[in-house]
Amino acid sequence: MRPIEVAERLGRWSSGRGPLYVLLAARLRRLIDDGELPPGVLLPPDRALAGALAVGRTTVVAAYDLLRSEGRITRRQGSGTHVAGWTSAGPVEDAPVDPMFLDSLESRDDGVLLAICAAPGDPPPQVAEAYAQIVPELARITGDIGYYPFGHPVLRQALADRYTGRGVPTCPDQVMVTNGGQQALSLLAHALVSPGDQVLVEAPTYPGALEAFREKGAVLRGLPVGLDGFEAAVRERRPALAYVIPTYQNPTGSVLPSLARERLARAADVPLIEDEVPADLGFPGTTRLTPMAAYSDAVISIGSLSKSIWGGLRIGWIRASAPLINRLARIRAVHDLGGNVPAQLAAAHLLPQLDRVGLAEELQARHDHLRGLLTQHLPTWAVPTVTGGQCLWVRLPYGDGASYAQTALRHGLAVLPGTGLDVTGQSDAHVRLHFRARPDELTEAVTRLTTAWHAYHPPADRVHPRPAIAI
Repeated sequence: MRPIEVAERLGRWSSGRGPLYVLLAARLRRLIDDGELPPGVLLPPDRALAGALAVGRTTVVAAYDLLRSEGRITRRQGSGTHVAGWTSAGPVEDAPVDPMFLDSLESRDDGVLLAICAAPGDPPPQVAEAYAQIVPELARITGDIGYYPFGHPVLRQALADRYTGRGVPTCPDQVMVTNGGQQALSLLAHALVSPGDQVLVEAPTYPGALEAFREKGAVLRGLPVGLDGFEAAVRERRPALAYVIPTYQNPTGSVLPSLARERLARAADVPLIEDEVPADLGFPGTTRLTPMAAYSDAVISIGSLSKSIWGGLRIGWIRASAPLINRLARIRAVHDLGGNVPAQLAAAHLLPQLDRVGLAEELQARHDHLRGLLTQHLPTWAVPTVTGGQCLWVRLPYGDGASYAQTALRHGLAVLPGTGLDVTGQSDAHVRLHFRARPDELTEAVTRLTTAWHAYHPPADRVHPRPAIAI
């Protein structure tokens, strides 16, 4: 069935109340249930239907995923999307994909600026220099097959030394090197979460963590940023683990004070994952706080070079008890037997330079540039300042982030609405913007944000301004 034919049958599908993907799913559901889309009919591909409806592809993906979960459609790689009842054998179904990951899975050639995935756009010159330094080391390697499920010993030692120098005595057998921070989260979820287990998370928080826990069938329970109310929640819910970003929290940029992080760590009767991936992103003059792992053996620290150096380096790590590291390595060996050895050797050279790559000054300059433009061109938006990190957690004066994100996409800018970051559903008024792009890209992004805001028509029940908040 051609996309235009489906679009014609949908009629005024977007005229109701609620997120666009829910409205689209509702109309398709009605067509399926009424027999207008009979069993076996091939539905348009995501991108084709999105183009016909003038919406973002994520809207169509989310609508299809909802209908698939209800059993009304099937989605098979290589065979397309069919109304349920089509029984031809085919490859396994695609997994649902969070909007944050869609832009990493696809190449963009449609002129859309991406304000979703916050990461450095270019590797710093230190990366090439580090690879040049390891060439003699690689030439000297003999009798080494290069499989290191725990990580290369040189990098494990360097990471252990770094933790020890920050007040967390660590030996190499407490460290595991991973292919980025996301693999660290996935391995921990695999090891510690069973279907139906409850996991405590901040609301809002990093969506990649939510997806890693959901993939293992976790029931996510949200607490305020900083896991306020943690002790009571542990007593009442008996969770399998908890997850917190104490330094430059993603997306709010908040920093948990020293006394609060010590109390939280000491109160941890369950495994507590401390995500330190943003911890190296402080602005000039900020003080680096002691990791929570210094206060309790229940704390599991994860880190990565993807935000502080470059995402393409794919170096992350886990710092935990030696028995847990052994367990994680056994799980990891089944998947990939270990990471890239040259990258790990280069990372060992880069670690001592983290405080000397000029990142702090660049981050603050780009933060100030983006926030200044937003204040000038969108003065009704609430844009709190931060002291580090890579994101601004913007509160819209009316409407909701999901519907505004759809308007922004029509104006050539992809932004991340707050609904996907908050398991409590309390962040629908927010969007997350990052300031890792070049200044000219940030300027263009604000131009498109402003144009989209002037064209934005919020749902009928959200047209009234919200009370102002202190910034």
